[in-house]
Amino acid sequence: MKLTIIGSGYVGLTTGACFAEVGHHVVCVDNDPKKIEKLVAGEIPIYEPGLEALVKKNVAARRLRFTTSTEEGVDHGEVLFIAVPTPPQEDGSVDLSFMEKVAREISQYLESYRVVVDKSTVPVRTGERVAQTIRRYAKPGVEFDVVSNPEFLREGSAVEDLMKPDRIVIGGNSDRALALMQKIYEPFVAPVLVTDINSAELIKHAANSFLALKISYANALAEICEASGADVLKVAEGIGADKRIGRGFLNAGLGYGGSCFPKDLAAFIAISEQLGVPFHLLKEVQKINARQLERFLDAMREALWVLKDKKICVWGLTFKPNTDDVRSSVAVALVERLVAEGARVTVYDPKGMEKARALPFASAVTFAASPLEAAKGAEALAIATEWAEFASVDLSELREAMMTPLVFDGRNLLDPAAARDFGFQYRGIGRGVIAERG
Repeated sequence: MKLTIIGSGYVGLTTGACFAEVGHHVVCVDNDPKKIEKLVAGEIPIYEPGLEALVKKNVAARRLRFTTSTEEGVDHGEVLFIAVPTPPQEDGSVDLSFMEKVAREISQYLESYRVVVDKSTVPVRTGERVAQTIRRYAKPGVEFDVVSNPEFLREGSAVEDLMKPDRIVIGGNSDRALALMQKIYEPFVAPVLVTDINSAELIKHAANSFLALKISYANALAEICEASGADVLKVAEGIGADKRIGRGFLNAGLGYGGSCFPKDLAAFIAISEQLGVPFHLLKEVQKINARQLERFLDAMREALWVLKDKKICVWGLTFKPNTDDVRSSVAVALVERLVAEGARVTVYDPKGMEKARALPFASAVTFAASPLEAAKGAEALAIATEWAEFASVDLSELREAMMTPLVFDGRNLLDPAAARDFGFQYRGIGRGVIAERG
């Protein structure tokens, strides 16, 4: 089929590449000429495992191409996917101006029947607004349908998530549109859930909010474990073995971050309030998440007394491993707070360094070339992102590199007993008080 993706960011580019991989002919549209120039030249603006190879392969096969022209995109695609940003506003609600703009642009070029798909994460009833906008500005008599098809991509495993999805959600009330959508997804072997548009739009916000809730539940448990001397990893393993609960997203740590969970949770809270049914439980989830960074900093202050002028090494800048995304990263927030308190901070991240250099704190920190280089002469180490590289560092070499053996493990990557054996004072999340030799 001929498909168009409007918006060539993280979701749009990955979706377009995967659709092309299964045989569809895809045009990706973006209003940023520099981004399109890079994509045409074979440069991928984001790091995502497997994506670069997929893009280059399908560009070479002429199943994937890029343009800045919405008119070209509307002319090409039988189905038009809108995958533009939906950033948060100050009150937590979603800025839908990009969606509205694209809907108006599509309406200008509609000449024959098209299916318009909301792929971006949007508040419930957005599909109704998109249809209303296209109807208002399109030529009289031009036929179209609007469908919701939320994405469930995880940064770091997005290609696999799209090629082997847990489920495919399609929301619409037109048999004609639903038939085309099911044809698109025929090559993907996964359960297809067909709903009304409003239900489909709610599913994405509800799913991400529930996962954020599980993380905050684990972090609330971590406080109780610290107070009682229990180990949150063992507690999580015990409750996660119950198939009704599951082990996923029960990892205590510095809290969730990134471009999705904080935004989607805030949006769902705003949506519930606009509907007159405030979701108070989710507000508590936000509070628990915010408290995690404060608790971590309190532990560092307790051990170091004063953070000013202390040399502190931070491992991790991205909000999670296997991505270069530093947006709304708790690791970045930690560095910002340490710098604000006058600490001398050295940082290292396997993929996030380039983007972090553009952040406001960049001139105040030292960027290292390796974990051990970052730790050289450090009075404390803070592990802020759960990269596998950090878990496999030689503890003997780490101890030799550091000035004082203080480790604050914000992701519970290291074994407390092993850290103790190498002479470290270790503090994890929910793993009791600082463990010292003897």
